[in-house]
Amino acid sequence: MQSGPRLRRARPGKTEDRMNGRQRIACALRGEWPDARPVMLHNFMSAAAEAGLRMAEYRRSAAAVARAHIRAAETYDLDGVLIDFDTCTLAGALGAAVAFPEDAPARVRAPALASLEEVRDLGPPAIAGDGRVQLWLEACREVKAYFGDEKFVRGNCDQAPFALASMLRGLAPWLLDLMDPAREPLARRLLEYCAEAGEAFVSLMAATGVDMVSNGDSPAGPEVIAPEMYRAFALPYEARIAARAHALGLPHMLHICGDTTRILRDMRSSGTDALELDFKTDVRAIHAECSRSVVLSGTIDPVGVLERGAPDAVAAAVRAILDVYEDSPRLIVNAGCALPAATPAENIRALVRAARGA
Repeated sequence: MQSGPRLRRARPGKTEDRMNGRQRIACALRGEWPDARPVMLHNFMSAAAEAGLRMAEYRRSAAAVARAHIRAAETYDLDGVLIDFDTCTLAGALGAAVAFPEDAPARVRAPALASLEEVRDLGPPAIAGDGRVQLWLEACREVKAYFGDEKFVRGNCDQAPFALASMLRGLAPWLLDLMDPAREPLARRLLEYCAEAGEAFVSLMAATGVDMVSNGDSPAGPEVIAPEMYRAFALPYEARIAARAHALGLPHMLHICGDTTRILRDMRSSGTDALELDFKTDVRAIHAECSRSVVLSGTIDPVGVLERGAPDAVAAAVRAILDVYEDSPRLIVNAGCALPAATPAENIRALVRAARGA
């Protein structure tokens, strides 16, 4: 394990010697010490709100999305920018019915498949022509063109195959399907279909020039399915997505909500370069399992601490993570999941100050 200074106590040197945001995050991904802990927030809802955009307005215009994220990155001096929209863009592109609330991210209203047998009728998953997919790509392209090599841009690619399958089939029916060994061939067929869609999105995203791609797979976590089921039906397909990213020359990040302690080793074995994990997973367990090889992005509570806590509580939460990771550079300071729209500006500033050692 590499060792280095406790970065929260470090002070930058001459201005010309300081790293920029892209360099800091790249260092962390290589397992090298940056000049300060990098910060990249899962902040699409708060960025939209601070830019005066309702979610309905945010998801209509790539230019509006880009303006919101550029504003947030410059306002708070973030090292990286995560472009995200919702968790159902791919599901909608593949036939699920999607609801679009005015003040909340889109959500699946009804699945695409009334029965697992309908997977036999699915053709290749064509997503490139979908308008919402293209909006996502254009927003990433605009942000990357604006920042160039100054800031690190993470283009999220919506849901990993298991999560996408749960949306196309409906979570409860999908879990019942997986419990019936006779239905496994059809379940695998749906997962293959979803993996092809995920690989296609990663390939399209890579062409925008982003520095990293990522996916979420929260329905595959231990709070929904057993670790044995995760290893059988989620992990192999997560590994495919990470491998596609690597084939395109990009690092990959995987996000799973909830307490992931029981599958940390499995998640690490997917080949992903970074894990975005929330406060329910003990940071000491993450450090013990991952700090030698995989970057942690997290694990601050986005609601209890960042939205509802005082700035001192935010700073204390950041310092607690830095103390655990004092011997490892593989850390990006972040909330464990998406920041609520109402996250106070002073709390975001407190997070960044604490990460910088102020």
